[in-house]
Amino acid sequence: MRTLRFVLPSLLGVAIFLVPYPTADGVNIGLGILTDWATALMGDSLRVNVVRIVCISAAVSAVATLARPAWSRSADGIGAVFATSRTLLAVRVLAAAVACMILFEAGPEWITSVDTGGVILNDLMTVIAIVFVFASFLLPFLTDFGLMEFIGTMARRVFRPLFRLPGRAAVDAAASWFGSSIVGLVITTQQFDRGHYTEREALVIALNFSIVSVAFAKVVADFAGVGEHFLLLYGAVIASGLAAAVIMPRVPPLSRKADRFAANGSGRPDPTPDRGLLSHSLVLATQRAVDAPGPPALARNGLRTTFDVWFGLLPLVMVIGTFSLAVANHTPVFTWLSYPLVPFAQLLQLPDAAAAAPALLVGFADQFLPVILGQSIESEVTRFVIACASVTQLVYMSEVGAYLLKSKLPVSVLDLFVVFLLRTVITVPVCAVFAHLFL
Repeated sequence: MRTLRFVLPSLLGVAIFLVPYPTADGVNIGLGILTDWATALMGDSLRVNVVRIVCISAAVSAVATLARPAWSRSADGIGAVFATSRTLLAVRVLAAAVACMILFEAGPEWITSVDTGGVILNDLMTVIAIVFVFASFLLPFLTDFGLMEFIGTMARRVFRPLFRLPGRAAVDAAASWFGSSIVGLVITTQQFDRGHYTEREALVIALNFSIVSVAFAKVVADFAGVGEHFLLLYGAVIASGLAAAVIMPRVPPLSRKADRFAANGSGRPDPTPDRGLLSHSLVLATQRAVDAPGPPALARNGLRTTFDVWFGLLPLVMVIGTFSLAVANHTPVFTWLSYPLVPFAQLLQLPDAAAAAPALLVGFADQFLPVILGQSIESEVTRFVIACASVTQLVYMSEVGAYLLKSKLPVSVLDLFVVFLLRTVITVPVCAVFAHLFL
């Protein structure tokens, strides 16, 4: 019975997120099929509802942040979604104003035009709003019922020689890879704070395995117009991500970080299995499944995650995406900064190399900007590579960078930018090989 509690939910997670299914439009994963169905069902009302969500976020956040009523003071309740800093409140209010301008086509053209705000509202935010409803409730079947423990424990023997990490990091890395990037970062920093990892080990995990979730990778693929090649794209992401994970710990700046534990920790050795590896992995997986949250907790967590995305992420996407696209489409800034990357793109034989270069650079600001800038590129090969890069570059300041800078880990903005450039140089050629060989 304990084994079934591990096997059945994990199989469901695999079926939803990792198994390909033939559809009328090509091959798709279960999450993509659900998203397409819900999007078609809602039709034109979807964009109106997204604007309503952003406006509700601004209004309720203003009350929660400025008036501080009793319901807003809970650290883990609905109040935590809306009670925020005054800076983020200003962002949410600005997002509401921008969303209304775009919806009603009232305002400066550089905000409301189809190649700036129109792209963000019509093509990006509507997809995010739907896909994460399903992902928030279904992703735990992939991550919370023992599958990550089973895979990670089986992989422990290769982690030290390949990635210069202790065996216990296999479970953390697997959970980080398949979960959301922010969840992976939380896991890693908590393990560091508790004395499980050194500063170097924690940064190696955070900057190599905390990629965006499978769900977000699907959003990226669809937005870039290569959704029918999602499994190929995710295969390229895995191959290039593993290559980076092997190389990055051996070169600066990560190789120069100290093998020093947090002040309250002195390191904890890996537990020695008292049985065969397969049997030990199964024991850990079944124990994790037994300890997994029940249906009420899963429902609460899914709802909280959905609210975080709707009322927290969507306003940020509206502001950052719209104004970044305005700079990209209406100024030459990104073109100037990306000149050194044009020869790199040409070396990889990417069509429209001059257009691809800015998309390869702008991911440092936000992980979705590369596919936004590259959406209009005709070449499917180039759009495929840009979509891969937006996932594998990993270091983007809107989330990963901001979180790490606030943590206790010794990392600077310069460190993050160097890691971003190195990951670009390592992962993009691998993705280009996949594109040239299989598209």
